[in-house]
Amino acid sequence: MAWSWVRRLVQLYAGLTLYGFSMALMIRAELGLDPWDVFHQGLAERTGWSFGVVTIVVGAAVLLLWLPMRQRPGLGTVSNVVVIGLAVDASLRWLPAPDAWAWRAAFLVSGVVLNAVAGGAYIGARLGPGPRDGLMTGMVRRTGRSVRLIRTSIEVAVLAVGFVLGGSVGLGTVLYALTIGPLVQVFLPLLTVPERATGRTVAAGGSDSGEPAERAPGSSGTPAPTPAG
Repeated sequence: MAWSWVRRLVQLYAGLTLYGFSMALMIRAELGLDPWDVFHQGLAERTGWSFGVVTIVVGAAVLLLWLPMRQRPGLGTVSNVVVIGLAVDASLRWLPAPDAWAWRAAFLVSGVVLNAVAGGAYIGARLGPGPRDGLMTGMVRRTGRSVRLIRTSIEVAVLAVGFVLGGSVGLGTVLYALTIGPLVQVFLPLLTVPERATGRTVAAGGSDSGEPAERAPGSSGTPAPTPAG
């Protein structure tokens, strides 16, 4: 049992750190970001804050929206707010901005793939969802609407606002939208820590609180959670 907790903690923080690094790769590629990062970048442009600070502030604000929905954050939720922002800023300090298109494309593709690995790692640690995923599941529970509708509505809204604020929308935005779900579906089962007590593996995105997790793609037409932070 003690070893299981050690693995979960190591996997959680390694995943969150890698997630921040993957974000930095996509930022340096300058080929477009995922919807939430378009929003973060737009706010950073307007406020003058670093990308990581904006990520932390937005994550904390989203976490406050959990209160009226009676969502319960876990260690992974709170860590998500802080660690990803610190990791992306640290990565941006030393990661160069390539000029050649081939290098930019390599940064983008690597960033998307590592983002999926990182998401599978921190979700698979089963220590609480990210604040943005928790907002989505809370709204689904409150409204009775489908995960697909709620998630799409949130991401279209933050993408539109981020674009207006000056965030980067482009090839990377499309690539992320098309590939992140299938990639997470590949990595998440490999990285989910098994539940020793029951001899079963908790479904993707589940937590120790007993909250129901989303179903994997193909199980009932509902997409598995993707790492939105």
